[in-house]
Amino acid sequence: MADKTPRRFDFARDTFAFANELLWAYQTDPATGKMTFRPREPKPQYAHRCFVLTRVVRQFLYHARFDATQKPADDETYHRLIHSIVSKNPRIPSDGIVIPGYSSLREFSVAKEQLLKAECGGAWRSYVLRSHWRMVFPISREHQKQTAAALLSHIKNNFSPIIHLVTFPALTINHGMILFDATETKDGIEFAAYDPNIPAQPSTVTFHRGTNQFTLPANPYWAGGPLNVIEIFRNWIF
Repeated sequence: MADKTPRRFDFARDTFAFANELLWAYQTDPATGKMTFRPREPKPQYAHRCFVLTRVVRQFLYHARFDATQKPADDETYHRLIHSIVSKNPRIPSDGIVIPGYSSLREFSVAKEQLLKAECGGAWRSYVLRSHWRMVFPISREHQKQTAAALLSHIKNNFSPIIHLVTFPALTINHGMILFDATETKDGIEFAAYDPNIPAQPSTVTFHRGTNQFTLPANPYWAGGPLNVIEIFRNWIF
C-alpha cells in the first residue's frame, strides 16, 4: 500500500446510514441453534451488495473529504463527484475529493440515498471479485493467526481492512465487512466492524488465540459461531 496514510475511520462519520437488505428472513431455533430461512416479503430492492458497500465506504474514506461549510450542490454535481470517488483505487489512499454541503458520509447517505445506491454498483460486483479464488483453498489455523496479526497491524496504522467472512464449502456465510478498531484481550483480539447489513451500530469479530479461530456472534442473518476471515481489497492478488 502507498505511503500516504488515510485518516482514521470513525463509525458515526464514515459509514452508510442505509443497509444492504437481507434477501431472506432468518430464524434461529433456540433449542438446537439451527438457523432456518425463507424469502422476505416484499422482496428487497437493495440486496447482495455487502462487498459493494464495504468497498465504497473505504473509497470514500480514502478519496473523499466532506465540507459542510460549502454550499450544497445539485444532484448532477453529486453524481459526478460520487462517480469520481467510486472509480478510484479502493486499495490506495489519495488526496480528498471535496463533497460540499455535508459533514460526513453518513449524513450524505441519508440525504442522497438513492443517488448513492445508483452509483455504488450493482449486485454483480459482490460476485465478481478477484479475491474470491482464495476461499476455495484450505484455510489453516496458522493462516488465521497470521491474518489476525496483519489486521491488527493495519488498524494500528490507520488502514481499515476489508474482510471476507466465509465457511466455505458451506455457504452459511459469505459476507464482507470493514474493520476499524481492535482491542487486545488476554484471550485474543476483538475487532470492531462496519457490517453493511447492520448499519445502526458497530459489530464485533473476535479472534481467539487459543484456537486461532475467528468467531462472529449471532445476529439477524447468522446463528453465531466460528468462521474464516480473508483480507481483501489489499493488493493486486486480492
